[in-house]
Amino acid sequence: MPARRALPISAAAVLALGFALGFALSFAVPLAAPAAAQTGKPIPVVATFSILGDMVKRIGGKHVAVTTLVGPDGDTHVYRPTPADARAVSEARILVVNGLQFEGWLDRLIDASDFRGVRVVATDGIEPIAFEDGGHDDHAGHAGHAGHAGHAGHGHHGHDHGAFDPHAWQSVRNATVYAHNIAAALARAAPAKAAAFSRNRAAYLDELEALDAEIDRIVARLPAGRRTVVTSHDAFQYFGRRYGLTFIAPQGLSTESEASAKGVARLVRQIRAEGIRAVFVENITDPRLLTRIAEETGARIGGTLYPGALSGPDGPAPTYLDMMRHNATTIARALAP
Repeated sequence: MPARRALPISAAAVLALGFALGFALSFAVPLAAPAAAQTGKPIPVVATFSILGDMVKRIGGKHVAVTTLVGPDGDTHVYRPTPADARAVSEARILVVNGLQFEGWLDRLIDASDFRGVRVVATDGIEPIAFEDGGHDDHAGHAGHAGHAGHAGHGHHGHDHGAFDPHAWQSVRNATVYAHNIAAALARAAPAKAAAFSRNRAAYLDELEALDAEIDRIVARLPAGRRTVVTSHDAFQYFGRRYGLTFIAPQGLSTESEASAKGVARLVRQIRAEGIRAVFVENITDPRLLTRIAEETGARIGGTLYPGALSGPDGPAPTYLDMMRHNATTIARALAP
């Protein structure tokens, strides 16, 4: 299980008290959002994690000022909001979230910040993959079944992802839906800049289309017997469904889930039986479990994948486009005959 990053006691106590009081005193700020649009100042936008932040910057360009809550190499599953996050949300005109119950802490943060802007659920309109109940031991490695189009992006507690897999960005085709939703929200917030947002969206969609075709070509080089990918947690089912790979993992949809001894033993047997030559660690999880599995099976560590957070600017995945390309090439290189 990945190590938790504990807050210092004093900081945790302050945060707990702040949420209990609803940040009533600390974040009682006036709503100056309309003035930003009228004066031509950048629109203050908060994105919940780095992938969304990158997309907003690409589409919004110089017309947005983006604050990202969970930054590069950060794990949204285990994130704990801070008072600074509540202040940023309280001052934002637009809050861009993934939805599909990905941000388990979101509703508490919104309540605490007294947010009165527009919440944009980036996954609205995609066809989500259904999460098969019964724990990750029973569903790991399966792409699931297509869910219903109507889904809630909030109204949950903790890190229970509910009925659907939230990692929809792992299909580039879904990223085009994200882009449309973000561009539409920005255009509504600043109609005078709508043409600029439309141009940026069109250019970004062209890049996404080219990337989708590129990943198809990369994965197509792998023969049928080399298409099982072992990762740390179950975050790549959209990638697998779109590009014809099977992903299996010891942990479930959230990095907070426990990897059971039974599930790990079954995974080890499968790796040996299928002759899987490489397993992959992740940038947001503790690599020790996958390292142990590699040692027990004779597989090697094929590289680091990026499931739900970008790298820093000097890493291999500083943008969404870079992240998806890196994941595809890393998998193909490690599993190639």
